[in-house]
Amino acid sequence: MPNPTQSTDAITLLKADHKEIRKTFADFEKAGDGAAKTKQRLVDKMIELLTVHTYLENEVMYPRVRALLPDLEDDILESYEEHHVADVLVMELAAMSVSDERFTAKTTVLIENVTHHIKEEEEDWFPEVRKGLGRKQLQEIGAEMVKARKKAPRKPSQPSALKKTIDAVIA
Repeated sequence: MPNPTQSTDAITLLKADHKEIRKTFADFEKAGDGAAKTKQRLVDKMIELLTVHTYLENEVMYPRVRALLPDLEDDILESYEEHHVADVLVMELAAMSVSDERFTAKTTVLIENVTHHIKEEEEDWFPEVRKGLGRKQLQEIGAEMVKARKKAPRKPSQPSALKKTIDAVIA
């Protein structure tokens, strides 16, 4: 959670999340085949980070940007679908053990999908959003995200995590 001297710029906050998520991915990819405990710990961390992050984007960022910048509708709908794919993989991983023969493969697919999504957001979508919204609006959205983070689900099995997936598809 940002302290009062930190920016509440929504894009800055999301990029900070992306950085932490990417670091966790890199740590997983560096873990050796025999590092079962490390891999399990890192996947548990990924699950929590991604559950919180997609909640913030689905509940705050995407709906606000969708209302303020209708031209970005297609990008937002694509992002919801990318989140849906990640949510399904996260839910499956949460139910798996590191000893499952598909655990590493499924984690690799999750990493590839989320890495692609992050790259698209940071290179294409964020610049469009920053151009379309003023600094004040991005600060307001960021402040909403800081509040929402406090109540964000940490596990995909929590009702609000399941709800965000359903809402994203139906909305």
